[in-house]
Amino acid sequence: MKLVVAVIKPFKLEEVRDALTALGIHGLTVSEVKGYGRQKGHTEIYRGAEYAVSFLPKLKIEVAVEASQVDAVITAIKTAARTGQIGDGKIFVLPIEQTIRIRTGETGRDAL
Repeated sequence: MKLVVAVIKPFKLEEVRDALTALGIHGLTVSEVKGYGRQKGHTEIYRGAEYAVSFLPKLKIEVAVEASQVDAVITAIKTAARTGQIGDGKIFVLPIEQTIRIRTGETGRDAL
């Protein structure tokens, strides 16, 4: 099993969720995060004063899937989250050693 972690622009969440649902992925975790990469933030004007925003709002999506689904999940996220502009995000794939469903005690792929 693998954990696919994607950091995306907030307004792309529904498109990514719809793309994953179309693949049969019915569970994901979303966290509001802040960060920067090549974007390096931007400047804004608030009440007439200009100030720098170093950390930009993003969403982190985490999806646990079987190893055989990883390529399809990556493709779905890339397609749905892409705007073609800097700051579209990143995707990371990590191994999962063990999965347990707390309610039933199921383990492994049954716990997904």
